[in-house]
Amino acid sequence: MSARTQNQNPAQRDYVLQEEDEEEEVLKLEEEVEQITQKVLEYRTKLPNQLNSTHASLLSSQRPIIPPTRLSENGSEPRLELETGPNPVVSVESSGMASLVGEGQGEAEKIQLLKLKISSNASMMPIVLKRMKDYMVRIDGLEISNGIIRPAFKRKRTS
Repeated sequence: MSARTQNQNPAQRDYVLQEEDEEEEVLKLEEEVEQITQKVLEYRTKLPNQLNSTHASLLSSQRPIIPPTRLSENGSEPRLELETGPNPVVSVESSGMASLVGEGQGEAEKIQLLKLKISSNASMMPIVLKRMKDYMVRIDGLEISNGIIRPAFKRKRTS
């Protein structure tokens, strides 16, 4: 017991002890609130990046993979490129590889990435066209609504 509580009657001692307990409880709650705020800040910094990477991987997994074609060195017939692992590898003859090893390797990677993006966009074109046609049909259906416009969508006249 503290020095304050020894000189007081039992009712006052109980009241002082109760206040000390409440102060300790308030301090514990403040510590918990501080820990929770730290966790919230941590989640706010981590979750957007995690959601972005998860969303990107979901989108990339839903795209059909069509291997891009490349003209052979004599330009006569196209041949398929081989993909291994996460990074696509271009099948090039040994004489063509020597030119890529030098300073043009970064540019070759950029060109390869551009080609992959173009091929993925081209492979998605039928799906996009189908969706566009569906929406055009829906829009045409809206035009047949006999000119009835809901009041919520009418423009307010300003005078």
